[in-house]
Amino acid sequence: MESFELLAHPVRLRMVHAMRGGRVLTTAELCARLPDVSKATAYRHVELLANAGVLEVAEERRVRGAVERRYRLRPERAVIDTAAELTTDDQRGIFATAMAVLMAEFNTYLDRENADPATDLVGFRQHALWLDPAELAELISDLRRVIAPRLGYEPTPERGQYLLSPILFPIEERPGSDPE
Repeated sequence: MESFELLAHPVRLRMVHAMRGGRVLTTAELCARLPDVSKATAYRHVELLANAGVLEVAEERRVRGAVERRYRLRPERAVIDTAAELTTDDQRGIFATAMAVLMAEFNTYLDRENADPATDLVGFRQHALWLDPAELAELISDLRRVIAPRLGYEPTPERGQYLLSPILFPIEERPGSDPE
């Protein structure tokens, strides 16, 4: 299964998010992070991710006669590496997956007994910007410069995990472009 097909699924993408930061988790612990996903579904998706090399077994131990596996993410395998080659329908599928993940994660957050969007600084903003190609490239570069170093932060007792989903696309034809 190609990385696009593997990761363009809301449950598997949520599992990848949950495993970030060097976490080592059992499937049962992943199920606790995804309370809206059935255990059977979670086990099936963990198996797919492990078979594809996105998750690797970090340790195994016997628990009441069964083997319990703790998994770790292989971040270099958890990427869609053919984004430039994706069809328009593939792009639609990835966007739908991203939106499904956002909805599921946000609903999971709001369903927590102690959810407090104001205290947790939850935010969603949309800004319509006018940019020429050079300004767009500069914006993307600035965002990468700010976000990229933080992707390597490890979990600590002081750190909570946040889902940041920048979405950028043109909302009208650029002057001088050929709409065909």
